[in-house]
Amino acid sequence: MDGSNNLTDCYCPSRLLRSGLAMTLYATFFTSRRWPETVVESEPPYSSYIFLGQGEVPLFAWFAIPPDAKATLIATYGITGCLEDQASLRVWARKAYAQGYAVVLFDWRAHGQSAVLSPTLLSDGIHEGPDFVYIAAQAIALGCPPQLCFSGYSLGGQLALWGLKAAEDPELRKSAGLDAEVPVTGVLVCPNLDAWRSLNYLMEHPSGRYLEKAIARALKRLAETLLDAHPEHLAPAAIERIDSILAFDRELVIEPLGFDCVEDYYAATSPLNFMAELRSPHLVLYAADDPLFHPALVDELRQLEAISPQMTLVLTRYGGHVGYLSDRATQRQSGDLDAWWAWNRALHWLEHQYPA
Repeated sequence: MDGSNNLTDCYCPSRLLRSGLAMTLYATFFTSRRWPETVVESEPPYSSYIFLGQGEVPLFAWFAIPPDAKATLIATYGITGCLEDQASLRVWARKAYAQGYAVVLFDWRAHGQSAVLSPTLLSDGIHEGPDFVYIAAQAIALGCPPQLCFSGYSLGGQLALWGLKAAEDPELRKSAGLDAEVPVTGVLVCPNLDAWRSLNYLMEHPSGRYLEKAIARALKRLAETLLDAHPEHLAPAAIERIDSILAFDRELVIEPLGFDCVEDYYAATSPLNFMAELRSPHLVLYAADDPLFHPALVDELRQLEAISPQMTLVLTRYGGHVGYLSDRATQRQSGDLDAWWAWNRALHWLEHQYPA
């Protein structure tokens, strides 16, 4: 894969998973439970560590450095969850570590152990982008190689895009302690690009409404965890009112960040505002049948690719939302040892960025 072609037809799942919704549900409820059986690489020998993000916000992480590491993968996950339950993230880390990359996986703001450490709420990239840069500088001090890849999927992909943007700010690099010459690349799988349009699309779609409600319930549990850990910082009544993703952001997020309404917040945090200006090489894998995102974003990504020389876009017909489990024929065609097609492509692309 040389990064110059739109590889729409190079991926195919089994017939039963040629629906974005079916693939998404299968990956969420089945593969996520049995994922260790589906990958040949071993778990890295992680050490736990607490990094300090922008504003000295503590961020819980796992890191592992292989012998003669050639680059460092810094990655996080999507809208809800924690390091322990993120199958896709842990598969990606296993593959990267096995090929000689140091790996740093972190619970982003208000998630997992980071939520226990701090009452700081999320900001969908405004502060999480700089967090990537701060983590990178500290990871290098721990012995990780000073060649970086910022990565994430779903909302985590949005955060990693903000990380690429932050890494191109010389003053932010300086404040984080990251040398100006350290190269940064990005790998984004099904990144969230326009929350306002996609959430409205979800709520208008019959099956999408169920997906939105499931995410909203998970966000409410996240808020309840924050309340238990930091009861003086959150209002129980506000948490009681959370019955949607929009309500979560309206009740807890936008006011501390200075936004008057959720729509303005989503507009400000959309990566579409700056992706064309990114100067760092980055790979975007995106499925046209992703059931969580507005379909118009597919054509907009194609248009963005045409004016973004540093973007490698791999746009597939199938794949769902962070599913991308391939059938046997695709595995043979791609030379893969398992069904994790997206992460195998990501690793191949990364090998061209940081050859041994």
